[in-house]
Amino acid sequence: MSEEKVVAVIMVGGPTKGTRFRPLSFNTPKPLIPLAGQPMIHHPISACKKISNLAQIFLIGFYEEREFALYVSSISNELKIPVRYLKEDKPHGSAGALYYFRDRIMEEKPSHVFLLNCDVCCSFPLQGILDAHRRYGGIGTMLVIKVSAEAASQFGELIADPDTKELLHYTEKPETFVSDLINCGVYVFTSDIFKAIEGVYSQIRDTSSNYQSSTRSVPADFVRLDQDILSPLAGKKQLYTYENKDFWEQIKTPGKSLKCSSLYLSQFRQTSPHLLASGDGTNRKPMIIGDVYIHPSVKLHPTAKIGPNVSISTNVRVGPGVRLINCIILDDVEIKENAVVINSIIGWKSSIGRWSRVQASGDYSERLGITILGEAVTVEDEVAVIGSIVLQNKTLNISVQEDIIL
Repeated sequence: MSEEKVVAVIMVGGPTKGTRFRPLSFNTPKPLIPLAGQPMIHHPISACKKISNLAQIFLIGFYEEREFALYVSSISNELKIPVRYLKEDKPHGSAGALYYFRDRIMEEKPSHVFLLNCDVCCSFPLQGILDAHRRYGGIGTMLVIKVSAEAASQFGELIADPDTKELLHYTEKPETFVSDLINCGVYVFTSDIFKAIEGVYSQIRDTSSNYQSSTRSVPADFVRLDQDILSPLAGKKQLYTYENKDFWEQIKTPGKSLKCSSLYLSQFRQTSPHLLASGDGTNRKPMIIGDVYIHPSVKLHPTAKIGPNVSISTNVRVGPGVRLINCIILDDVEIKENAVVINSIIGWKSSIGRWSRVQASGDYSERLGITILGEAVTVEDEVAVIGSIVLQNKTLNISVQEDIIL
């Protein structure tokens, strides 16, 4: 059993899916936007690396291959694991995409296939899920978590047997409350998943066109994992659950990405403490408060004060007296003296002037709870940008509040 190979598949979506991530996703695919100093997709990939006998990792989506080529080659070299990007000709649904690329995914004859969604933020207890799955048997095991009843309705709700952990019932985004257990979007399957998907395809082919028009609102070659596979197989001793006792978020908006960046930064304390910055208690280095990631290429003035929950990417310049709290600063940004950035994401190549303030309330669920500056935005000296979204290549010479600057 120890020699059984495992592969991982990470769904990355496509440009039509990242629209809620604008203006950040205008020029960078959503999966490559940094959280805690690493591209969003790096977190699930590095979790996959820890699975024993991992043979390769596939990224499936409908971005152009050139958008992922550089990242895929550098991460393959860094982790010493083959990472391949597979481009769909059109969306097939997550189960449909798995089936569409089945020959590539199964070429090394793995015993198990992990399936993860790129826009999930959690500690990814993948080895734990795999070990539990081997005990349970069945086709697959899914990661689940308990949430409040109010939050549950936004996700797939499920009922599991409290003793055997078998998935008994599954409903995607129900209108009435079913359960406070939700689907985390992380699964492990045996190769029998492909037979189950094939079964759905033959059912679609065999039934009359009435079936398609009356019960399916999607094309015949589109197979959804939740409605077409999980719901019908629930209660048949085929699917099991593994409860996540740690953090979990879905990264649907830039506001949520700032929250997830702080969750990953706090996780670094246990998993990668070397990635967290520290002050030296003297005046030679800036004061660091809480969890902070600073790329080695960053130039920081020793009188700056950074943290908590701050991530600073490559070639950023931070001037004297600058204060940064709960923010993501992307590559090549300049923050001039005595500027303040709080609850914000500052896009690539932007510039924040002297004595300027860029901030927001910090309410991750509110549309303008986080201030976002797109690429190459210039905030001139002594300008305040409060609770606003600013599209790329804009220059602000007057203060704005709760506004979207197109």
